Amino acid sequence: MTQTSETQKDHSGKWNRIGYGLLVLLSAYFLFISKDLSSAAANLGIALVFDPFDQKVTWAKRPLWQRAWLLIHVSLVLLGFGFMIFSS
Repeated sequence: MTQTSETQKDHSGKWNRIGYGLLVLLSAYFLFISKDLSSAAANLGIALVFDPFDQKVTWAKRPLWQRAWLLIHVSLVLLGFGFMIFSS
């Protein structure tokens, strides 16, 4: 008899942080090196799929700094898309 449910570890948080970090770095590359605002904004928006914090904690129970981080992140994405749309 195996006890897979008790001994199996959840590594999703680790992979979410890695995915989030890589997409944020990719968007910084597109913004600062390639000067491609559309790709930078798109990758920054996709990075939000990989919530870097504990996903089991509801929004209301998250610390203020985590909520602020995510709201600033969303604001930067919207600012990037807005600038891209209205600058041309």
